[in-house]
Amino acid sequence: MEGVTWALANFAVNLKSEDLDPGLVLNFKKYLLDGIGCGLYGSCLPWCQIVNQFIKEQRGRRESTLWLQGFKGPSTNVSLGLGVMIHSFDFDDYHNAKVHPGAVVIPAALATGERLGVDGKSVLTAMVAGYETMIRVSLATGPNSSRLKGWHLTGTTGTFGAAAAAGNLLGLNPDEMASALGMAGTQSAGLWAFTADGAMSKRFHPGRSSQSGVIAALLAKKGFKGPTQILEAEDGGFCKATSDDVDFSRATQGLRQRFLSGDVNIKPYACCASSHSAIDAMRQLVREHKFAASEVERILVKTAKGVQVQCGFEYKPLSVVQAQMSLQYIVAVALLEGKALLEQFEEEKIRDSKILDLAKRVGVVLDEDIEKVYPERYANKVEVILKNGKRFETRVDFAKGSSENPMSFGQVTEKFESLASKVVAKDRIDTIVEYVERIEKVDDIRKFTRLLG
Repeated sequence: MEGVTWALANFAVNLKSEDLDPGLVLNFKKYLLDGIGCGLYGSCLPWCQIVNQFIKEQRGRRESTLWLQGFKGPSTNVSLGLGVMIHSFDFDDYHNAKVHPGAVVIPAALATGERLGVDGKSVLTAMVAGYETMIRVSLATGPNSSRLKGWHLTGTTGTFGAAAAAGNLLGLNPDEMASALGMAGTQSAGLWAFTADGAMSKRFHPGRSSQSGVIAALLAKKGFKGPTQILEAEDGGFCKATSDDVDFSRATQGLRQRFLSGDVNIKPYACCASSHSAIDAMRQLVREHKFAASEVERILVKTAKGVQVQCGFEYKPLSVVQAQMSLQYIVAVALLEGKALLEQFEEEKIRDSKILDLAKRVGVVLDEDIEKVYPERYANKVEVILKNGKRFETRVDFAKGSSENPMSFGQVTEKFESLASKVVAKDRIDTIVEYVERIEKVDDIRKFTRLLG
């Protein structure tokens, strides 16, 4: 009898490049370029350097390229490193299922593809299989409920996406893929406790999920049997174990007819996606009403319960990730500096006394209208109350970079160049962009990955 796990397994193994329409292919080229840009920049950050040094110390078979490290190693370990690098600064893509698919799936697809020496079209197809599987698992789980239980869904659902991508490339049959998803799910992990002290673990989750998913696919290929009802099992099934809002129809509805992965969002701001519409709202209010931070008595961000819990904590400058998750900090810096890019989240900046003073005047409150649409929409209302008594408010439902308000390939290229230029020469940047633009025509993905070494 076909259950939800087997249905997703069957989809992932049977997906072919011919199933992808040109619009979807273009979107995935944007995701790939964006993920690589985030990862190349991430290579210079301390949390990535720690993980990459660990990987290099393990050595092993020279299968896959660890970007900018002058190192090739086992595809499983390289997936770990690439995932941490792509998610290194919370600048990577996201879906409203509350997941960052690129940081998990791109490493699995590229590392496995390089290990096998497949063509670019196959890697792109595997990415679609991985993104789609990860997003649908998260939706079936009930992402808002799961998040409020303390889970980081990129970590918990990412294993499924990585297994689907790697398994697609390995040529698993449906039964093997169901086992791979089972082994992926039984390795799922990722807890939200990092905001308590600003820990580095959020950066780690996508890499570990990618590594676990690749391991799961490789074991299944060798005949290892995983639980083939990992999602729907009554006793110990992933969905029931991690959420109180399970609906398996969300995983299978429109499967093969509609690609939910076409609705992935690309970040214009280097911080939690749930705050992006608040940034746009604040910038809009400043443009329209021409007030300065010195005139502000109070700011209220009106949001959903999940965002209030996740990002509405009292801001303390404990770490960069603390600032990137804090609505108080993010809204304050957006007002003071009009943007939320790399430089707004540097170590010195997150302790700036002007920002800290304004952040204390930012309140985060529950709004029933926003609660009704979240997380289908990452909407926010922002109200500014001036010292002279004037009040201004606006609501933004679709932030810049969202699938409803998307960035063009040219805009994604500009973002990529701004990130990659921190660590890579201009001629190599141009070549990487050219390869991504024609990735489906690359006959051996190793010609591309050597550019990233």
